[in-house]
Amino acid sequence: MEEIKEYVNKDMLMGEIVTKYPDAIYALMDCGMGCVGCPASQGESLNDAAMVHGLNPDDVMDYVNHVLTDKLSGMGE
Repeated sequence: MEEIKEYVNKDMLMGEIVTKYPDAIYALMDCGMGCVGCPASQGESLNDAAMVHGLNPDDVMDYVNHVLTDKLSGMGE
């Protein structure tokens, strides 16, 4: 079973997150961050992007990591 090697953190750039973890796109969109494909968002940190959308960055980070962990463990299929 594959494990997540590096958890998403608030300082990671959105572009880095979606490149490393394509499944994070769906988790981010579930949180209300439909901007993940926007070129301007690629250079923003998760913290900044969440704040722009009026979201709690800690909640977004926790949700994305939960989804990724479930997906990699086979529970999210």
